Amino acid sequence: MNATLFYVLAVVFFATLIRSTFGFGEALIAVPLLALRIPIGVAAPLAVLLSITIAAVVVAQDWQKIHIRSTGWLLLPTLLGIPLGILLLASVHQHIVKAALAIVILAFSGWFLFGTRPPELHTDSHAWLLGCGFFAGVLGGAYGMNGPPLVIYGAMRRWSPQHFRATLQGYFLPASVVAMVGYWFAGLWVPAVTHYYLLSLAVAIPAIFLGRLVNRRLRGDVFLKYVHCGLICIGIILLIQAART
Repeated sequence: MNATLFYVLAVVFFATLIRSTFGFGEALIAVPLLALRIPIGVAAPLAVLLSITIAAVVVAQDWQKIHIRSTGWLLLPTLLGIPLGILLLASVHQHIVKAALAIVILAFSGWFLFGTRPPELHTDSHAWLLGCGFFAGVLGGAYGMNGPPLVIYGAMRRWSPQHFRATLQGYFLPASVVAMVGYWFAGLWVPAVTHYYLLSLAVAIPAIFLGRLVNRRLRGDVFLKYVHCGLICIGIILLIQAART
């Protein structure tokens, strides 16, 4: 096993554990970390393939806790945003893509750590659903990370941790499948993506089940705060790399 493959497997295990535990976040961790060692055009599709796998397992386990109506309204605008994101990823200006990814991470993690508590939505808001769904599609198509807008909406709806985790997987499963089809049409599903994905299953599958065990025992958000502190460091590194390109 060469150093790059070992690095990829370690990142995939940690990112999958985060996603299975909290319901989101694997792309926010995996894509920027993988982009430090492999091309972002490989890292993003790899993250989406892993997202499909994680979501399929979690949906099979906890489908009763999914908010079906919210999931449907989030998916509709996502289908419009994904092609725009894929066009961004397929562009030749990779330094711009990397800088944009860093800004997304810094903004999201900074909001989580230092922002105020978001307002509460007592019922589903079509305006918020459509807006969050569209931007989730753009981020998903470009970077394989639909999560930030969805997390914001779920926080505003005050979903319980169990419903939060399950509903996001109900969204991620079809959205990730659509994104992967888009990558294939755009020529971004290259052999390297499949190669890393198949090898990653050996660490991803155990991490999914381990994350479910952790989810049942975890209390508080201290661990998640540490994750976002690490993401801020990663975002700064990516910005420096983009500036030097």
